Amino acid sequence: MRKDAKRDTKLAHSGSHPEDQSGIVNPPVYHASTVDYDTVAKMKALRENPNDNFVYGRIGTPTSSAFEEAVADLEGADRTIAVGSGLAAISAAMLAFVGAGDHVLICDSAYTPTRNLSENFLKRFGVETTYYDPHIGAEIAKLFQDNTKVIYTESPGSHTFEIQDVPAIVGAAHKAGIKVVMDNTWAASYFFKPLDHGVDVSVQAATKYYVGHSDAMVGTISMRGDTVQPVIDCVRVLGFNIAPDDAYLALRGMRTLSVRLKRHEKNALKVAEWLAERPEIDRVLHPALPSCPGHEIWKRDFTGSNGLFGVVFKPASEAAMAAFIDGLELFALGGSWGGYESLVLPTNVTRTVTKWSENAQSIRFHIGLEDPDDLIEDIEAGLKRLTKS
Repeated sequence: MRKDAKRDTKLAHSGSHPEDQSGIVNPPVYHASTVDYDTVAKMKALRENPNDNFVYGRIGTPTSSAFEEAVADLEGADRTIAVGSGLAAISAAMLAFVGAGDHVLICDSAYTPTRNLSENFLKRFGVETTYYDPHIGAEIAKLFQDNTKVIYTESPGSHTFEIQDVPAIVGAAHKAGIKVVMDNTWAASYFFKPLDHGVDVSVQAATKYYVGHSDAMVGTISMRGDTVQPVIDCVRVLGFNIAPDDAYLALRGMRTLSVRLKRHEKNALKVAEWLAERPEIDRVLHPALPSCPGHEIWKRDFTGSNGLFGVVFKPASEAAMAAFIDGLELFALGGSWGGYESLVLPTNVTRTVTKWSENAQSIRFHIGLEDPDDLIEDIEAGLKRLTKS
């Protein structure tokens, strides 16, 4: 495949090598632990280059390699490594660059398990964390310490949908020799490519849009240049391998990523714009809407949006909010997102240096592939229940 192939073409073909699979177009699942080296000389040669060879199931299989190739092509990465979950990807990306006595900066809108990693794990090993305002931009330089090693970004935040000025943060970080790690699950490296904006390491919970069917746990870490080997070494030491069946499901899901994302985007915008006009709603947190803080940065840096956004209701009782959610017929009540189905989830935002006091009246929607008119009808019925309660 040509190196200048468009992203949709890459999604359809990357990682597929029929010539290596007896002509089979879709790479099969390789279940493996032991690899037969055949000879001592071959064993020695393979073990000298484990990153490029299959030497043990935990190090990788042709199935995981095919998936990693497809993600690297989409991300524009020198290398992608797949792991067992989004949190495993975040953990390895952070741990690859910090040690005892170091300092990290984490956005105050970060995914809750990232905060847990910082406060319940990194802290135990002498790594200090400072949280920063997601809107800080280049002013983040004022928070740098001599021992700052990593800045962790997530844009937009997965509950509050605040957009960060990633290029400004990267510019300040690189002047100080600091690595930037970004959780890019929301844009799936389809609507935003972190590595092209100077980010050092791009991580995703591929559980979401790459898998696309809510049936596998997958994380990806994509790197360029001198960040590649430290991350690979960290993943190998921690044993964060991906299961072959999950790699297979993620690669299969990527083949339809383009058409699914465009449908999620179209459906979500229709529902979000309808909600923005409802008297029960205080505001809709969707980066593609001009009313959402950070919209101008989103419009500058991103090429599209997906199915995930937030809603802040006008003051309502806990019982009224429960009545709205509990009676929804087409929205499952649960975490995660990115699958074909629509979801609803009350927000649970934790803040350290910035204010967010609206958990009681905020929810997050993931708009799936259903007909948006049916979803709107379902939500409208829920708003009637809320008003009645």
